[in-house]
Amino acid sequence: MDSYKNVETTANPDNLGVKIERPVVISGPCSAESREQVINTALQLHKLGIKIFRAGIWKPRSRPGNYMGSGSVGLEWLKEVKQLTGMLTAVEVATKDHVEEALKNDVDILWIGARTTVNPFAVQELAESMKGTNKQVLIKNPINPDLDLWIGAIERLVKVGISNIGVIHRGFSLYKNKKYRNEPLWQIPLDLKECFPNLFMICDPSHICGNTELIYEVSQKALDLNFDGLMIESHINPSKALSDAKQQITPLELDTLLKKLRIRKQNLDFSYSLDNLRKIIDEKDFELIRILSDRMNVVKKIGEIKKENNILILQRDRWESILHNIKLFSEEFDVNTEFLTNVFKLIHQESINQQSILMNKD
Repeated sequence: MDSYKNVETTANPDNLGVKIERPVVISGPCSAESREQVINTALQLHKLGIKIFRAGIWKPRSRPGNYMGSGSVGLEWLKEVKQLTGMLTAVEVATKDHVEEALKNDVDILWIGARTTVNPFAVQELAESMKGTNKQVLIKNPINPDLDLWIGAIERLVKVGISNIGVIHRGFSLYKNKKYRNEPLWQIPLDLKECFPNLFMICDPSHICGNTELIYEVSQKALDLNFDGLMIESHINPSKALSDAKQQITPLELDTLLKKLRIRKQNLDFSYSLDNLRKIIDEKDFELIRILSDRMNVVKKIGEIKKENNILILQRDRWESILHNIKLFSEEFDVNTEFLTNVFKLIHQESINQQSILMNKD
């Protein structure tokens, strides 16, 4: 898919008529639960200088019986937030009816959720229903790690004439996640940025983390990777939240978190020393690739011996010995054990692939 190379997006919060400093911060509760909860949360966020208020009106839930949002009545509460504070409002839309109601209630930013981005039919329907609007549209990454689906969603909006487009990185669902609710897999949004260099991109640490303890860590990582901003869920009383209580923080906690974040310089005044270090990295990379090439040549020779003697490709004892050595070497050279293990799993898989080709070659 190369059509994205000619796509230009112009998403920029400044287009909304409100001056917003970077990093852009969008905050508000996971769900709009009541007028009191929405208004009180918004008022506190407004005091902190937050200019974009988010709230879930229609909540897609994994299982029936869970709280699915206030529905259309919540849009009235968001209109009141705008009147009281002047904040912009943002909601998730999943159907053309959602789009129509959100536009009718003058919502400023519409976002397409991860569960919707994964479905091209749903995205196309939303794109058609948004045709002609000048509202900003943000697209969350698909729930599964598929870059083409994310690109496709952008293209579908562009093809109906919508150019005020941005994206939200909220992580990817993997079976039995460990540290995070949704794995960040940072390389995927970085690859997307390569496709769309001027694309407005923010990070949603709340959904990546699934808990409040990791939100600062992920927020700082996103800013260090030059994301344009953050979407962080904030609730007046998180412990009483009707959805995703564990990942929401109070406005006061949000203020503390934002003040801790370090904004790095984009322009480098020390480019000479950095360039020298990068040259060293390039040399090490060349050396590493050469060593991997030499190693793979030895692997092929081993494969030939296995073929001549009709020996199984996978030698379990040998692989376990390599894993044991990895642990020892990682400690000796102070390299992360999990990282090294993952690297050698890839090397081992390619070794098996090469030997399999040899074994089955006439």
